[in-house]
Amino acid sequence: MSQPAETRHPGAYAVWVVALLVYLLAVFHRSSLAVAGLAATERFDISAAQLATFTMLQLLVYAGMQIPVGLLVDRFGPRRVLLTGAITLTVAQAGFAFADTYAWALVARVFVGVGDAMTFICVLRLVNTWFAPRRVPLVTQLTGVTGQLGAIIAAVPMTVALRELGWTKSYLIAASLGVILTFALVVFVRDAPAARSVSGAALSRSGIQRSLGASWAQPGTRLGFWMHFTTQFSATTFGLLWGYPFFVRGEGRSDHVAGLLLTLMVVAVMSAGPVLGWAITHHPWQRSTIVIGIVATIVVVWTVVLAWRGPAPLGLLVVLVIVMGVGGPASMIGFDLARTSNPADRLGSATAIVNQAGFVASLVLVVAIGVILDWRTPGSSTAYTPSAFRWAMSFQYVLWFLGLVQIWRYRVKARAKVMAEEPEAYGRTRG
Repeated sequence: MSQPAETRHPGAYAVWVVALLVYLLAVFHRSSLAVAGLAATERFDISAAQLATFTMLQLLVYAGMQIPVGLLVDRFGPRRVLLTGAITLTVAQAGFAFADTYAWALVARVFVGVGDAMTFICVLRLVNTWFAPRRVPLVTQLTGVTGQLGAIIAAVPMTVALRELGWTKSYLIAASLGVILTFALVVFVRDAPAARSVSGAALSRSGIQRSLGASWAQPGTRLGFWMHFTTQFSATTFGLLWGYPFFVRGEGRSDHVAGLLLTLMVVAVMSAGPVLGWAITHHPWQRSTIVIGIVATIVVVWTVVLAWRGPAPLGLLVVLVIVMGVGGPASMIGFDLARTSNPADRLGSATAIVNQAGFVASLVLVVAIGVILDWRTPGSSTAYTPSAFRWAMSFQYVLWFLGLVQIWRYRVKARAKVMAEEPEAYGRTRG
C-alpha cells in the first residue's frame, strides 16, 4: 500500500494551494458579471437576450474547450496550460474593464471563457499527481467548493466596488489579481515532484478518437455526464447572471439582500462539499441515489417559490439558495463516476466529457431565460416583471426532466456492468 502523497512530497500542499487560488480567481472572473448585469444593460444599452449573450458565449467557449484542454494537459502538462489560462484571464478581464461597446465587451468575455476553461482540469490533474489515490476524492471536493470563494468575492464586494469605484476601476482591480497569481504559479507549481514541467507523447487523430470513444462508451462516464448536467445548472445560472436580477426585479428585494442571498448560496456550496465527499467515499454504490435526492429537493423548493402568490418570503428564498448551492458539489460526484469507470490513461478525456455537461445545461438555461424575459417584457431592458421571471425560471423543468430520465437510464446500465464484470467490486461498494 502506498504512503500518502504528502508524506513523500512535502510540496504537495503548496502546489495545490497556488493552483487552487488560480481556479478561485477564474471562478471570480466567471461570476463577476452576475452582480453587474443591470449595470451592463445600462452601460451598453442592451436587452435581456443581449445580456444573456455575454454568459452564453462564455459558457459556450468553456464547454467547447473542455476536451481540447484535456488533451493539451496530457500533451504539455498542467503547469503550462494553467499558466496560459491565468494570463488569458488577466488580459481578458482588463479588456472588459475598458470595453465601451457591446462588441468589444463580447470579445473580452469570450477570452474570459477561454482562460476559465484552462483552470479546473489542470488543478484536478495536479491533485491526481501529488496526492495519494485514497485522498483524491476529498481533495477534489475541497478544490471545487473552495474555488467557489471566488463567487463570494464576486457578490457583495463586487457590488460595493461597482457602486463606489465604477465599472472600469472595479474590473481593473480584479484583473490585477491575475498578475500576482501568475507570478506565484511560475514560482511554486510543478507538474510532478521530479520535474517542473512534464510533456506527454503527441496524440494522433486516431488516438484522440479512440480515447474519447472509449471514455464515452463507459456507462459510468455517461452517468457522470448526466449527473453533472442535472445538478449544476440552476446554481450556475443564478451565480453567473440571473440570480441578482431575479431577486431584485422578480422578488422585489434590495441590492444588499440580493447580494447576501447569492453569497449564502456559495456558502451552501462550500458547506455541502465535504459532507458529500464523505458520503460518496463511504457509500459509493449510492452516488446516483444521492444525486437524484438532491435534484428532487431542488425541484420541490423551486416549485413552491414559483407557485407562491406574490413575492416569496425571505425564509423561503434562503431555503432556495441553500438547496441550489448543494447542487454545486453534487455535480462533482460525476467526476468520481468518471474516475472509477475509466483507466488512468483516459482520465483526462473522461473528466473533460463530464465537465462539459453542467455548463452546456447552464448555457441553454441562460439563453432561454433571456429570450423568455424579452418575450414577456417587450420593449424594456431592465423593467422585468415578477410574472416574466416565473415564466423564464420555469424552463428549468425541461432540463430537470431530461437529466433525471438520463440519470436513471445510465444508473441501470452502469450498475449492471459492474455487477456483471466486477462482482468483487460490486460486493465492496454495496458493503
